[in-house]
Amino acid sequence: MADLKNPKWIYFKGILFLLSGILAFVLILVEAPSLKIGLLLGLSIWCFCRFYYFVFYVIEHYVDGEFKFSGIFDFVGYLMRSRK
Repeated sequence: MADLKNPKWIYFKGILFLLSGILAFVLILVEAPSLKIGLLLGLSIWCFCRFYYFVFYVIEHYVDGEFKFSGIFDFVGYLMRSRK
């Protein structure tokens, strides 16, 4: 499969991710409507976003500028290689 290069399709893909996340959030709150579930879900989303930033920005810019990650599995492989 070729890389996605058209900016319109890239934006469309991003919007689909956003809408899917909002839909999942709403459906979880409909299933278990409570402030506690909403706050924990929001915290979980925020933590995963920060982890994603850590993997794809912090490691590349502050730890090892020579390695470029293309996915989470590349990051795991990088961690395994760096431990040896």
